[in-house]
Amino acid sequence: MRKYFFAIVALPSILFAQEAPKLTDEMAVKLAEKPLHCISQEYPNKTAHIINNESEVALSPKDLHPSFYGCFDWHSSVHGHWMLVRLLKTKPNLSVAKNIEEILDHSFKKEHLQTEADYFTKYQLTGTFERTYGWAWLLKLDEELTAWNHPKAKIWHQNLKPLTNKILASWKTYLPKQTYPNRTGVHPNTAFAMAFAIDWARANKDSEFEKQLTEKAKYFYLKDEKTPAYLEPDGSDFFSPSLEIADLMRRVLPQKDFVQWINKFYDKRSLENIKKIPVVSDLNDYQTVHLVGLSFSKAWCMKGIAKSLPQNHPLKQDFIKTANTFLHNGLPLLFRGNYGGDHWLASFAVYALED
Repeated sequence: MRKYFFAIVALPSILFAQEAPKLTDEMAVKLAEKPLHCISQEYPNKTAHIINNESEVALSPKDLHPSFYGCFDWHSSVHGHWMLVRLLKTKPNLSVAKNIEEILDHSFKKEHLQTEADYFTKYQLTGTFERTYGWAWLLKLDEELTAWNHPKAKIWHQNLKPLTNKILASWKTYLPKQTYPNRTGVHPNTAFAMAFAIDWARANKDSEFEKQLTEKAKYFYLKDEKTPAYLEPDGSDFFSPSLEIADLMRRVLPQKDFVQWINKFYDKRSLENIKKIPVVSDLNDYQTVHLVGLSFSKAWCMKGIAKSLPQNHPLKQDFIKTANTFLHNGLPLLFRGNYGGDHWLASFAVYALED
């Protein structure tokens, strides 16, 4: 009798978890408020700038990065801008559309973005700045503007070009020298960045860069089998290392080859583990709150992987349902923390809901 009663109570929540959350206009406005608030908020700030001499000590975040100084750190500002571009592009009638446009007009001023590009040559030891997480989000921002046939977007895109070209040249120089991938669950994760880079290369018809990335992806991951995903996550992960690899490999392998690869990549133990909801013990802790982002990144990886699998593959529907569960878990948590999550989580949510 007790088991029967429990099944009746639990059933609606199971069905709810299988429904895909929608990026409604109401939700889009709530999410947009996060970067709208922090893009012009200079402090607190984690600059990641290496001070080379006494003259650089007094440089403020805004001095160093007049476009991307807000949202706590450079990369969060960049993907906050990507999110606002995406929302303005796909939902131009939002109540906050004018606010978004004003923010983007200021950030994408030609002189500001030229200073951003000059940063990589003006100061010493900037070659590893934001490599490769921030680089990836910058290319995602550029990709979004590339595909938008709007007068202002064309101006913004042209103004961004010096910085895009600087990042692109740095990546093309670095990739042949990258002997090993970084399999972490935080910023330096190689598979995540390469996936975004491939998207950019294809959108911009850069076949040379695409080939370079594809060959390196196969070199890094093609022979991976029985990945130890049962050990995930680490205490401050916002990526699943294994899912990021799979999300990359579905981009570089034909479907038949990808199916053979993923069947060897995951075993039952690891599959069961990556479907578990992350336990977030303290939403106000700037590191622990990363685990909210893990729900969103797992969701976008699972949705992408599912799209690349044939209809009869057992992971296809399983990953779709699990992705929806992660989204339902993460969205409420996004609005319950402090600036530690507010400065970046909304863009992760938008990407997971739309991708």
